[in-house]
Amino acid sequence: QVQLVESGGGLVQAGGSLRLSCAGSGIIFSSSDMGWYRQAPGKQRDLVAIITWGGSTNYADSVKGRFTISRDNAKNTVYLQMNSLKPEDTAVYYCNANRQVLFKYDYWGQGTQVTVSS
Repeated sequence: QVQLVESGGGLVQAGGSLRLSCAGSGIIFSSSDMGWYRQAPGKQRDLVAIITWGGSTNYADSVKGRFTISRDNAKNTVYLQMNSLKPEDTAVYYCNANRQVLFKYDYWGQGTQVTVSS
């Protein structure tokens, strides 16, 4: 059974920090590209950051220099360190696991709410 379980969301003041975690099970974590996406009310789900199975990273322009994605394959966990948070970062954050070779899959977590107050 595949599970992606996010944690670490919450309410924080502007300028503050949060660290999101996503623990994966039932997937080939070490060979999965792992991403964080977010969806604000009434908006589409957008990519925030992605880290490939090889460790390459990519970020949305709006979070570059503030957010850092990392992974610990030994713990099957991907992290999103969010610093200098802004009210516009308020959204539900979703973890994604994607594998494009052999046993292909694309899985989503249930989401964790991040609210940044001004």
